[in-house]
Amino acid sequence: MAFDICVIGGGPAGMFAAITAAKQGRSVLLLEKNDRLGKKLLITGKGRCNVTNNCNAEEVLRNTPRNGKFLFSAMAAFPPAEIMTFLEAQGCPLKTERGNRVFPESDRSQSVLDALTRALRREGVTVKTAKVNAITADETGVTGVDTSAGYFPCGKVILATGGASYPATGSTGDGYRFARDLGHTVVEPQGSLVPLETEGEDAREMQGLALRNVAVKLLNPKGKAVYKDFGEMLFTHFGISGPTVLSASAHIGKGDGWRFSIDLKPALEEGKLDERILRDLELYQNRSMENALTDLLPRSMIPVVLKRLGVDPQLQANSFTKQNRRALVELLKGFTLTITGKRPVSEAIITSGGVKTGEIDPRTMESKKVPGLYFAGELIDCDAYTGGFNLQIAWATAFAAGKAAAE
Repeated sequence: MAFDICVIGGGPAGMFAAITAAKQGRSVLLLEKNDRLGKKLLITGKGRCNVTNNCNAEEVLRNTPRNGKFLFSAMAAFPPAEIMTFLEAQGCPLKTERGNRVFPESDRSQSVLDALTRALRREGVTVKTAKVNAITADETGVTGVDTSAGYFPCGKVILATGGASYPATGSTGDGYRFARDLGHTVVEPQGSLVPLETEGEDAREMQGLALRNVAVKLLNPKGKAVYKDFGEMLFTHFGISGPTVLSASAHIGKGDGWRFSIDLKPALEEGKLDERILRDLELYQNRSMENALTDLLPRSMIPVVLKRLGVDPQLQANSFTKQNRRALVELLKGFTLTITGKRPVSEAIITSGGVKTGEIDPRTMESKKVPGLYFAGELIDCDAYTGGFNLQIAWATAFAAGKAAAE
């Protein structure tokens, strides 16, 4: 059976591209290799699905460190307010939380998936479970899609297979292979928004400890701060994770010597912090240092801090010197970990890299090499920070691709 448009990939970008194209009256086939649609969508935002960020198009681009300029037209045509209006119209009420993050009122990703599947049915999109083997094309452009369920002739293909993160959800990099086979350049995929591995045993000794309201900096090998943030982080058996760490990971470049610096007491400048420490030392003057710091620091952090200071945990608080105090203040304002690498791409929330943006028309998402081939979502070499920005890129590129393919 022939279709006007075949969309490959049943994630958010693929579903929304199919809906957009079908709205223009085209016959659309949506192909998904998993047994159900939206498998990765269901685990985003810890199962709550941070659908977008309640901001304007310019703010999204400011939060897209990689190839944000490429998205200018697509984001102007489909800013966050558009997807919010769409989802609410499909019976999925939304709410805005801290940092302008937008979630379904139900706090369940399933609500977003239900809204998208309702729209697919309403627009008459044909959905098939099938593994795609190849996209066929001749000198005039795309001619069809060869799949495990047979061959489907079509004049347009929208490729929305996702990146290489969370391979268990089906993001196994198939789209990169299809793009390469058709002559496209693929920038080597790496994990972005990914936990970081750190040197030594300090993080392991504090594993499970979550810090809130800390100020963090990512320092490049020259010691320059290339990213600053405020919020939450977590120590793990391999290093560090949590929202501030994931966003910082998007800025790590090549080479060794990258460091992550934590201001554990951002509300206190050094003089005030010294006064606070002095009060605690006087209050607990007859106790050991490991007990005298319990009001100041989480318990699992105290042995690590004292080890860094070279102070015996059994030292009495009244023997803690002025020099010790000075060193403690500096350590609390800049607790630094050396980064040894990123966790594997399979653990990343999003993939950095993908089909080279210079080979895609930024207004239509159409390939500049193969007429009738379009791209949407994470497959394109664009990625942003946490906060709903990456899903917004998926919606905006899917809208551009779906609309252009239908025209």
